[in-house]
Amino acid sequence: MDTINFTEKFYEKYGNRSEKPVLFFSPGRVNLIGEHTDYNGGFVFPCALIYGTYLLIRKIKSNTLKFSTINFNEDYQTELKELFLNTGKKWINYPLGVINEFIKKGFKLSGLEFLYFGDVPNEAGLSSSASIEMVTAVALNEFLSASLDMLEMVKMSQKAENEFVGMNCGIMDQFAVAFGKKDHAIFLNCDSLLYENVPFILTDCSLIITNTNKRRGLTDSIYNERRSECDKAVELLQAYKPIRNLSELNTEDINILEKYIKDPIIRKRAKHVISENGRVIEAVGVLKNDNIIRFGQLMNQSHDSLKDDYEVTGTELDTLVYEGRKLPGVLGTRMTGFGFGGCTISIVRKADSAKFMTSLSAIYQKKTGLVPDFYQPEIGDGARRII
Repeated sequence: MDTINFTEKFYEKYGNRSEKPVLFFSPGRVNLIGEHTDYNGGFVFPCALIYGTYLLIRKIKSNTLKFSTINFNEDYQTELKELFLNTGKKWINYPLGVINEFIKKGFKLSGLEFLYFGDVPNEAGLSSSASIEMVTAVALNEFLSASLDMLEMVKMSQKAENEFVGMNCGIMDQFAVAFGKKDHAIFLNCDSLLYENVPFILTDCSLIITNTNKRRGLTDSIYNERRSECDKAVELLQAYKPIRNLSELNTEDINILEKYIKDPIIRKRAKHVISENGRVIEAVGVLKNDNIIRFGQLMNQSHDSLKDDYEVTGTELDTLVYEGRKLPGVLGTRMTGFGFGGCTISIVRKADSAKFMTSLSAIYQKKTGLVPDFYQPEIGDGARRII
């Protein structure tokens, strides 16, 4: 949606054309490799997308907060309060949770009008929730003259999702959305929050995101279950070494898991996290040496581990991945995001990209009855004011 049309929608919704709203943007993200490691204090390698969430916001002379979105026919209006309560399974929880974090820090809100528009597919594993959170945080930071730095807003947005929304996510999504840089991926240590922007330019290859278009059910409980399983692994492995999280171990430690973790399920969860950290570290190294072939192989290994050891893939994702690997020009393909639906990310030779999408679409429809969507994303910058 262009800026003029978006602004016109704002005026149609709220009136008063004499006072112009301010436009902010926050991207979605795709994780190239490093899945389910962030909440285990591990390494990830995401990048921000040019898709994301746009927010027009304007002050009003009342004690009312008004929220609307072009994506859903679901408006929300509330009087200013000391703290807000979760509204159930509604999109408004994401901005309300962020607003609560500002209130907790002692910032005083005035009346505001919000209009959101997102072109990140919902429930696709591309962090539409973190995108909404961060665009809200960046806008409020300016409107309240809060002078918070970006990292503080990242932590506030993660806390809003953990405590207000109830999704016990790690920090990767909000961090990637905030600190994205055009044509770069972010090599992030989710424990120390040290990071490096690594150039990610594929000269003769394309990044292709494929959306399964499978509606995910109640996955929050499964996500929290995986976190609990990892916590249990840490508890058991403290008999081996005084660790705070699984990512303090390295791939050489995998051979001791059977001795200290008797439960095969808990053992598999630990194996995935430890091996995935190793893959991320190697992937960044080979990328810096322009070895995209090996990078693709590591993507494939990542998906295999997510399927066999972490058990978060499912028929739809596995169909896209394993059928996709058979097609010409595919260097690597894996699920990205939480799993059980959502998207895959693939590196495909540009000469084979069109055939990859048409062939995989036909195969996937035949096997699952679902029609996939394909995106060839550009890597963009992080959350910011536009005008």
